[in-house]
Amino acid sequence: MSFARDAGRAVRSTIVLWLITAIIYPFVMIACGQILFPFQANGSLLKNAQGKVTGSALIGQPFTSDRYFNSRPSTTSYSTADPKKDEAGVLKTGVSGASNLAPSNPDLLSRIKGKNDPDPKKQTEGDLNRLKKAGVQPTADLVYTSGSSLDPHISPEAARAQIARVAKARGLQPNQLETLIGQNTDGRFLGIFGEPGVNLLKLNLALDVLKPSIS
Repeated sequence: MSFARDAGRAVRSTIVLWLITAIIYPFVMIACGQILFPFQANGSLLKNAQGKVTGSALIGQPFTSDRYFNSRPSTTSYSTADPKKDEAGVLKTGVSGASNLAPSNPDLLSRIKGKNDPDPKKQTEGDLNRLKKAGVQPTADLVYTSGSSLDPHISPEAARAQIARVAKARGLQPNQLETLIGQNTDGRFLGIFGEPGVNLLKLNLALDVLKPSIS
């Protein structure tokens, strides 16, 4: 009889713990997230002026147009490659990660400085020359990729370096863009950890609704 009683207690305890940990606790956490932190709980999704979701504040996107503040380079093209047409193999090892290229690696040097080759088709301009031609003073984060390759931020210095190009392309005043950068700069975590960063998607969405000032 004692064995049956102990077995019954064990079964009841297992059922109670399963209900608490597998059903009650997860649903309580979901409810707390939806009530207290709905933006974060649903992926930190950002919408444009038309109300259409354009991305997440947590995941970077590629911006290359002169009309926008450009993002930092990505080893995975910010995971935008099509798995069925991934000729470059950017998704072969996953959708996140660094290139792990040493500073002396020819591929890294070729991307940054360009490549001279007798064959014109094999010559590349390089990110440094591309930025300088656009009137942008290169900063480290406009040249080097991040550890995750999905970084949604650039430094305030990298954003300010692009002000002249964006202002010219959109007919805006530089001081308008300075203000916009400040409004979309995230400070240090808890005021002491990390460095300030400009959320690029937020910045470019705000840029799309900015109108030229009347002087």
